[in-house]
Amino acid sequence: MNRFGEHFRIALWGESHGPQIGLVLDGVPAGMPLSEEDFAVDLARRRAGAPGTTPRRETDAPQLVSGVYRGYTTGAPLAIVFANENTRSQDYADLPDRPSHADRTARERFDGFNDPRGGGHFSGRLTLALVAASVVAKKMLPAGIGFTTAVTQIGGCGDSTRFDDILHTAAAEGDSVGGVVECRVEGLPMGWGEPFFDSVESRIAHLLFAVPGIKGVEFGSGFAAASMHGSEHNDPLLDAAGRTATNHAGGIVGGLTNGNPLVVRTAFKPTASITREQRSFDRTTGRIESFAVGGRHDVCIALRGAVAVEAAVAIVLADLMKP
Repeated sequence: MNRFGEHFRIALWGESHGPQIGLVLDGVPAGMPLSEEDFAVDLARRRAGAPGTTPRRETDAPQLVSGVYRGYTTGAPLAIVFANENTRSQDYADLPDRPSHADRTARERFDGFNDPRGGGHFSGRLTLALVAASVVAKKMLPAGIGFTTAVTQIGGCGDSTRFDDILHTAAAEGDSVGGVVECRVEGLPMGWGEPFFDSVESRIAHLLFAVPGIKGVEFGSGFAAASMHGSEHNDPLLDAAGRTATNHAGGIVGGLTNGNPLVVRTAFKPTASITREQRSFDRTTGRIESFAVGGRHDVCIALRGAVAVEAAVAIVLADLMKP
């Protein structure tokens, strides 16, 4: 379904090349100051324009259509819409099922009535709604909670001084690269979360895997923990406040926040849409055919996906926040 959350609830809608992208938020407290300007910083982090991002430029100006009056939230459902202003749907005419896209699965699931233009409802364009929701979520969180999010790897390289060269080479070859994004949250109180099925890890992972292109999620030391001994992985307590000498747990123990920084990393796959020639089955001819994907696409979706990772974490924390 297109809904998430129990106390802070988000419903989103729209397609990549439809007239609008929109969301409705429920559970937003009344009396919170909110204006279109509040969305500017995070929406700019998602916007295209930097090397390695799509040439498609959208203004992404939010329109607050309900739930706000005289600059304050009313407590009623908050509805926000964004216009799709720069679409080129002709780029998707008569394309075969593109490898590693939802073209084939969506057609089967929806009996051929899905919108395939730009990926339709399966497009990364929908992360715009998540980022907008997170602006509200962050306002709801207690003061002192801060987010630090960065791309830590591109194309398997963790040296940020080489990122531009890696992106340029991939683009010149008509190819794409994956990346890793790390999000850290400081200042979280101890005890947020609900065992068993609503642990902090399970809820965050749930929403992160809704972000198109994310193929892996780890907390703290993550997969590296499998090669460690318990004596290495344990986080010794330093004081009565619960600070630990190390943070292999990533700020979560027993599914609950432990007062240390929450650390989560996500692995983004290489962008599936590439201009390099590929060979794949074409259902219209019944044969393996050569083709190249047109349109405008990111060389590395992790670049603009970083703010979507932060958004997912913020939305879950607002939903799990203890009163």
